[in-house]
Amino acid sequence: MTIRRSRTLTAACLLTVAAALTASGCAKQESTNNSASNSSAGAQVVASPSAAAGGDAAAGGGCNLQAYGAAKLDLKDAVVGFSQSEKEANPFRIAETQSIKDEAAKLGVKKLLTTNAQSQLPKQISDIQDMLNQGAQLLIIAPLNSDGLEPALQAAAAKHVPVITIDRKLNATACKDYLTFIGSNFVEQGKRAADSLVKATGGTGKVAVLLGTSGNGVTTDRTKGFVDQIAATAPGLQIVAQQTGEFARDKGQQVTEQLLQSHPDITAIYAENDEMGLGAVTAIKGAGKKPGTDIKIVSVDGTRNAVEALAGGEYNGVIESNPRFGPLAFATAQKFFDGTGIADNVIITDRAYDPDNAKSSLDGAY
Repeated sequence: MTIRRSRTLTAACLLTVAAALTASGCAKQESTNNSASNSSAGAQVVASPSAAAGGDAAAGGGCNLQAYGAAKLDLKDAVVGFSQSEKEANPFRIAETQSIKDEAAKLGVKKLLTTNAQSQLPKQISDIQDMLNQGAQLLIIAPLNSDGLEPALQAAAAKHVPVITIDRKLNATACKDYLTFIGSNFVEQGKRAADSLVKATGGTGKVAVLLGTSGNGVTTDRTKGFVDQIAATAPGLQIVAQQTGEFARDKGQQVTEQLLQSHPDITAIYAENDEMGLGAVTAIKGAGKKPGTDIKIVSVDGTRNAVEALAGGEYNGVIESNPRFGPLAFATAQKFFDGTGIADNVIITDRAYDPDNAKSSLDGAY
């Protein structure tokens, strides 16, 4: 999780092969509403797929077809379902969905079903059940919350349909309720955000934390990593407020406005995604202060808007959370269907943007 160098497309492919999780080639990268992302700079790279836990599958090097009860399948002949959790109103979700669509098209997947739960858990459950009824043979799910998808997972298990979860982990059992999780080390993201803020502040000041939505492991882990790292390395930084901004820009702005009134001495903000951080920028300006100077800001995601703000001096650090899951998700699925054991967790690396590299690294943002 400490890789901070520019990555080429070739390197991304080779590292993924080394992890036994690469596709036959790396896909082109998607565009966002802001700008096209450079494919070589933006590809996901596997950091460390962990060993599968428990049972005979672990002894065989991961969860395999026999352990899961699934049958061999060529994705070109498959019906694949993708369940997006939140409306595509922020760059992360836009890039994530587009990456899945692009890779499915590149591989020639027979049929890709896509749904969007619009941040409603009952809808995500029914979306998944509907895709199963339409014959989905593989499910790729971006869970809304870490809990609550049990009815959908049970429906998939009853039909022996593998479930790959991306970007948010489930509180469930791998190789039983789902096949594997692909995503970042969120605790480490919080720690790195803390390190970035310590550097920007000199280790002193008063910090407000804009929390993500409740009920998912991303918020819990990013908070834990940040809080623990601040306590361990910068006792002079005092966390004076923690309030949810629900991963939304307008909510992040609203909460920051309130916090600046109740805590006018705040000197730094940690936002658990870029959208909330950008909302904080607007609120800080509205309060007559300079973001990035009077109030330091660090957030997590790596969107182009946040990296541009960093390059322009209105931000102080961005820790990436790469949403381009398409190539790795489909590569993992095909390895599984070919008979290879798949680890419980496939953890990707994330870069760190800072004032020194932000301008030169814009091609890697999304």
